[in-house]
Formats: sequence, structure tokens, C-alpha cells
Amino acid sequence: MIIGALFLHFADQRLPHLHLDSVNNDTLNSLQKISLFIIAITIHNFPEGISVGVSFGTGDIGNGLTLATAIGLQNIPEGLAVALPLIGLGYDKWKAVGIATLTGLVEPIGGLLGVTMVTMFSSMLPLAMGFAAGAMLFVISEEIIPETHAKGRSRPATFALMGGFILLMLLEKLLG
Repeated sequence: MIIGALFLHFADQRLPHLHLDSVNNDTLNSLQKISLFIIAITIHNFPEGISVGVSFGTGDIGNGLTLATAIGLQNIPEGLAVALPLIGLGYDKWKAVGIATLTGLVEPIGGLLGVTMVTMFSSMLPLAMGFAAGAMLFVISEEIIPETHAKGRSRPATFALMGGFILLMLLEKLLG
């Protein structure tokens, strides 16, 4: 896990990229900000697909179904987070839903890659899962949690995080 977190730490320092909180609101217009968010969501969906593919590739269908269900459920509000700002900018609702759907189409590609990796490199699975866990925890702590707590949304964001965790644990018990 530490290697995954350190990898993203050093990548964050060395690779040129933009953090929305460091951009002056006058620099980017609303469409540019939403476009950056859509790209970020699309990139974020790829490792989700890999994790589902890895779960199914291990042969434990219960684990795969639990993870696929949990990720599928969290994709609903994620899709709304993509579509609603586009509708607010005047996009047709079906075009906004189509764009939101496209952001999730990288997940099956990641899933195929995950299944392939786990079947070909099964001995490396524990290391790869630890690396992925560390990378995801880094992103959550560095980017997602601070953004959800901005502008007085700390308490609702905290309860949403707790509710999501409880739902994930229930799904694991019910489907696992």
C-alpha cells in the first residue's frame, strides 16, 4: 500500500497537471471546469474496472459480484455529478446522460485488463492489490475528501462517507 501511495505522491510532483483548487475562478469558465471533472471521472473509472476484473479473475464470483454491485451503486451518483452540471450549462438532458454514460465505458476495458492480469500474473496479485489500495487511498485523501468538505459541506460529506462504508459492508455480508 505504501508503494502505491508513494508512486502517486511522486507522480503528482513530477507530472504536469492541474488541481482545481489552485486555479483562479476567472481563469477557467464553467465548461472548462466541468470538462476537467469529466476527464477526471473517466480516468478514475478505469481502475474501478480493473478491480472488478481482478475480483472476478480470482474465481471468487461472490467477491466479484459484491465489488461490481458496490461500484455500480456508486456510479449512479457519480453519473449524476457529471450529467447535472452539463444540464445546468444548457445541454440537452439526453446528451448529458450520454456523456455521463461514456465516462463509465472505460470500466469494462479495465475489467478485461484486470481479468487478463490476474490470470497471467496470479502470484503478483497480493502486491498489485496492495499497490492499488494505496494509490486509491492516496487519491481519496488528497483530492476527494478535501473537495467534499469545502464550502460548509463537511457534515453531509462525513455522513455520506459513513453511509457508503456501511452500505459496502452490508453488501459484502449479504452477497459475499
